[in-house]
Amino acid sequence: MKKTINLPAFVSAFTEIGRYDQFSLDALKIIYKHITDYEAESGQEIEIDVIAICCEFVESTSSQVFVDYVTSIESYDLKDENDLMSKAVDYLESKTSVLGQTETTIIYKQF
Repeated sequence: MKKTINLPAFVSAFTEIGRYDQFSLDALKIIYKHITDYEAESGQEIEIDVIAICCEFVESTSSQVFVDYVTSIESYDLKDENDLMSKAVDYLESKTSVLGQTETTIIYKQF
């Protein structure tokens, strides 16, 4: 027996299991859309598993992407914060799937 959940129930599932601070609300919306789009495209239903989602997806600032994955931010010709975000997204897209962006963060698949 399967149960379809909406966005509020999806967000609530993270709170119920103590993972309310793993992602911002905007990031959870992006992840929810990614999962529901996948279900619609594939015809395959996905069972919600908060821990698996926390292991599969990451939300990071563009600066944190550089700290975690790129050896030197100075090697990039960065003009401003938007340029930093753009370069971080480009880097991540070359390594993994980027689900989307909030105003200050990038949501991507762990790699």
